Amino acid sequence: MSYRADKFLSYKFSADDAKANYLEGMSEEEIRNLFLEILYNKVHGFCFSLYEEGQKPGDIISEDQIRRRMKVLYRYTSWVRSFSCIEGNEIIPKVAKEMGLKTLVGAWLGSDTQKNQEEIEGLISLAKAGYVDIAAVGNEVLYRKDLTEDQLLHYIEMVKKAIPHVPVGYVDAYYEFVQKPQITNMCDVVLCNCYPYWEGTEFKDALTHMQTMYRQAGEAANGKRVIITETGWPSKGESLGNAHPSMLNALKYFVNTQLWANDKNIEVFYFSSFDESWKVSTEGEVGAYWGIWNSEGKLKF
Repeated sequence: MSYRADKFLSYKFSADDAKANYLEGMSEEEIRNLFLEILYNKVHGFCFSLYEEGQKPGDIISEDQIRRRMKVLYRYTSWVRSFSCIEGNEIIPKVAKEMGLKTLVGAWLGSDTQKNQEEIEGLISLAKAGYVDIAAVGNEVLYRKDLTEDQLLHYIEMVKKAIPHVPVGYVDAYYEFVQKPQITNMCDVVLCNCYPYWEGTEFKDALTHMQTMYRQAGEAANGKRVIITETGWPSKGESLGNAHPSMLNALKYFVNTQLWANDKNIEVFYFSSFDESWKVSTEGEVGAYWGIWNSEGKLKF
């Protein structure tokens, strides 16, 4: 979720990439109107932001809270992505299915073997009950170095054997699928995170850079389905290199991304649905401002 410049592959823009900016020549008012039109016509997917003010991972979240947030979100998207299968997270795909949405359900893996087992068992149980359209075994564990490649391969294989009727993948930065071909080969679907902001990209080049990230993951996937499981731009907070958060940049990045995704038939889960203040502890002020809605559930744009 927060890569740094020393982690990513150098990139070159390609003739295969789409426009660098779909919004050239448009006024801010026209862009805002287009944003609303896109939203009301539904995007492919949103990452589900679970935690309200004062909450953090590890807290047990109630079904009422999940329903409250899902009622805001469901009319604007076809899919939701969840990140864990314990501590209330397991309720997310159940409520999503009830509201007619498809689900990308993740098991959160880390260095705690017991919790990993609980997550894997939870994911398998949800899938067998029909609540999972795509299963994600882990999120950025290679980037964080929480697991070795062999340990991760073991978990992915375990889930694939248990739920052969559900596509299974792993979520990480796009370059991990280039650098770890065994992981890529094990996945039914490649689930890549693409963040120009975290690589310090100037906003005018952000869309083109993101397209290049996607293309690199696609080349590594060798014909497999590739989904962008996270991309976004913060509306407030610290700059990183030439990447500057602002309300206008966040608005324009969302619109550019959705227009490109529609144009090229790319599956994108936008990060994120709601602002979440707990992320400040790991990402600085900018971590709290990735949502399309603020932490109170009000549309920011």
